[in-house]
Amino acid sequence: MTRRSALLQMHVAAVLFGLSGIFGKLIVAGVAVLVFGRAAAGLLALSAMLLKEGRSPWKGLGVRRIVYLMALGTLLAAHWLTFFVGIKVGGVAVATLGFAAFPAFVALFESLLFREPLTRTEYILIALVSLGLVLVTPEVNFTAGATQGLLWGVLSGLTYALLTIGNRKVAATLSGIQVNWWESLSVMLCLLPFAIGDVSQTPWLDWLWIACLGLLCTGLSYSLFINALRVINARTSAMIIALEPVYAIAIAWPLFHEQPTLRTAFGGALIILAVAWSSRQKG
Repeated sequence: MTRRSALLQMHVAAVLFGLSGIFGKLIVAGVAVLVFGRAAAGLLALSAMLLKEGRSPWKGLGVRRIVYLMALGTLLAAHWLTFFVGIKVGGVAVATLGFAAFPAFVALFESLLFREPLTRTEYILIALVSLGLVLVTPEVNFTAGATQGLLWGVLSGLTYALLTIGNRKVAATLSGIQVNWWESLSVMLCLLPFAIGDVSQTPWLDWLWIACLGLLCTGLSYSLFINALRVINARTSAMIIALEPVYAIAIAWPLFHEQPTLRTAFGGALIILAVAWSSRQKG
């Protein structure tokens, strides 16, 4: 694989990650069914990837490690639930920009949990992201849909930051596909009691979008992301993935007529640039 093709794959992965919000907006079913269906479709895609590699999801895992991965799956369920609630309540733009603040949460939590002092870069990141979120907030009114959507998006970023830190403990010894397989299984089991009653009433078109969400935004996007990392470094990949909200907003604008205000665009640009700059500095 050439560097150009790797960069192209990474950008396609970022677009597919951004499409998560678009599919979440298109799906009219409840969030429980949406997340359950995404986990199920993603689990099928990840199983196919493991089968292609000739590996089983439980290879080299003991009971304690499986329990740990399943516990992390509850964080993934919380992340997906809060993200899609934010999309449905406030729209694609504010929810994805709220989620984009998760690197700042990672820096804070790592400092608190691992006694790792914040660097100058991380202090600047947190300050710029906080300012960006203030600018993105349409109004200080917690009954407004856009404000609620932003808060749900920020909560989604917070839970994803906790998930990222939890995955840090197993990243060195397990493959990402194996970790995601167990976490997706956990999401399915968590959501099954809440989704089972609505599954039969979900329109067929919703199942098409849910399948796209699981296969494209989970299976294919993750495969492209991993393949590209073989050629380009983590710093470059982080800067590209930081463009996920840009792609999501660009698609949502003509599709759902969600035109961001100048203030929202400026605040979002500040968040994205802060994340990209921080990734470059750490690299």
